[in-house]
Amino acid sequence: MSARPSSKKGRGGERPLPSACENAIEGYLSHARIERGLAQNTVEAYHRDLSRFFRWLDVEEGLRSPALVTRHQVSVYLGSLLDAGLSRRSLARHRVSIRQLYRFLLAEGLVEQDPTALVEAVLPRRSLPTVLSLSEVEALLAAPDSSSVLGQRDSTMLQLLYATGLRVSELVSLPLSGLHLRAGFLRVRGKGGKERLVPTGERAAEQVQRWLRGGRLELDPDGRCPAVFPSRRGRAMSRQNFWQRVKRYALQAGIHKPVSPHKLRHSFATHLLERGADLRIVQALLGHADISTTEIYTHVARERLRHIHSEHHPRGS
Repeated sequence: MSARPSSKKGRGGERPLPSACENAIEGYLSHARIERGLAQNTVEAYHRDLSRFFRWLDVEEGLRSPALVTRHQVSVYLGSLLDAGLSRRSLARHRVSIRQLYRFLLAEGLVEQDPTALVEAVLPRRSLPTVLSLSEVEALLAAPDSSSVLGQRDSTMLQLLYATGLRVSELVSLPLSGLHLRAGFLRVRGKGGKERLVPTGERAAEQVQRWLRGGRLELDPDGRCPAVFPSRRGRAMSRQNFWQRVKRYALQAGIHKPVSPHKLRHSFATHLLERGADLRIVQALLGHADISTTEIYTHVARERLRHIHSEHHPRGS
């Protein structure tokens, strides 16, 4: 009997793992149960840790194969756990889980290198999310070709993402029933099925309305897709599809730093705080359960202000 639930449908309604990642976890956990004789609770803990790791890579990096993981990505991931408030003990367990997996994959010849080999055993420094400048945001939002229906869709998605700070999963699954544009807000279902109301802003709301009256009718002429932003096949888009499109638009815009939908969420929060928004308001907009998760953006804002002062003030350096 398996010591853990199947991940075919995801746990707790979560999106299933990429097949290559799931196969790697399956192989390692079988090895851990049968050859190493690990206790069921330990195996289940490894499963949770590794699933979380690969889901993070999928969302943040668009990476769907264990063989492509780098040491830098492992370090950044562990830093994100620290930012999320995990204890030193829990963080150490996550690191061990990933290291044990890669030792197994390396021994089996399934990867060519172990990205955990040089990762420090000590607690990593608190990492700050990178954000886009206002000029970079403007360039990214202007990148889609609005003469095509897909360009209109992508432009509207980017505008709405930056205007609201939605998670990419919330954006691609946003239902038509969640739009309340005349009132100026969205009704969003976030993590854990929790609903929240998010203001859209006048400019983004107007663009969504144009999208609904125009390009969307071409992608979903029969009105069968419940999502605001259908794919060219008339179905809800995947997170990976949108992530790849954002990456391409960033290159077109001449942005040479890594860009993902989550970077726009980071930028949304940081730009609000730089302009004096209350931290509790930003927490509510982002849908964070714990204020400590939102506080990281205050550090980002302070770092950016120090950098701007140093770069532009005549006595700043």
